[in-house]
Amino acid sequence: MKMAKRAAVLGSPIAHSLSPVLHRAAYAELGLTDWTYDRFEIDEDGLPAFFGTLDASWAGLSLTMPLKRAVIPLLDEISETARSVEAVNTVVLTDDGRRVGDNTDIPGMIAALRERGVEKVETAAILGAGATASSALAALARVCSGPVTAYVRSEARADEMRGWGEHLGVEVRTADWADAVQAFDAPLVVATTPAGSTDALAPCVPERPGTLFDVLYDPWPTPLAAAWSESGGAVVGGLDLLVHQAVLQVEQMTGRSPAPLAAMRAAGEQALAAR
Repeated sequence: MKMAKRAAVLGSPIAHSLSPVLHRAAYAELGLTDWTYDRFEIDEDGLPAFFGTLDASWAGLSLTMPLKRAVIPLLDEISETARSVEAVNTVVLTDDGRRVGDNTDIPGMIAALRERGVEKVETAAILGAGATASSALAALARVCSGPVTAYVRSEARADEMRGWGEHLGVEVRTADWADAVQAFDAPLVVATTPAGSTDALAPCVPERPGTLFDVLYDPWPTPLAAAWSESGGAVVGGLDLLVHQAVLQVEQMTGRSPAPLAAMRAAGEQALAAR
């Protein structure tokens, strides 16, 4: 008899996470009726103890902040993609007991852009310089042929982004957040900042903008995304990213491919509409 399998998302805070909705929708579509997917409020201090409870029933874990770097010492192996940004959002527990880390945010970003017809751009801009910005930069390393300009609030953040650029093989130019409106001249703008940070920029969207990738999904649309759409620009949202990275997680954890993208997206949209 085949063992029922478990998976979960870990992080802090975690109550808002849509991951259970997306993964459970995938299991239902794939007929994996004995699979479960839960959420656990875990911070860095609690992570090693939680890992100590993992047994053969566990198939995988999704990780959100603040665990994406803290998990690395607890793993047997991490992928080159995860290593490139020193961040793991996916752990697969193999049949022989190994714990393998990966980062599906980066290929998820690329897939979400491709879905909107963005395969290659000459230049791009990033708003912000946090953890998500480094993943965005890694995705842009495969999408953008020229320089990426990062709009940041401090010289320390500017140094950090230039360092990531050198590490990832991307020419990163930095500019002050006060000049962030200039980002809109780029054919692709990636907003990686927390909710509210870009609201004041919404009235400044040009008449014919390129593509905006706003990584937020709740509340949606953000004022910037709404203004962008009204001006006729293409918009990729945080739910697009969440669904595409979850698709890759489901495929890795279950060994079933392709994961049901449409069913997962519909479940995510329904859950957001109910909030």
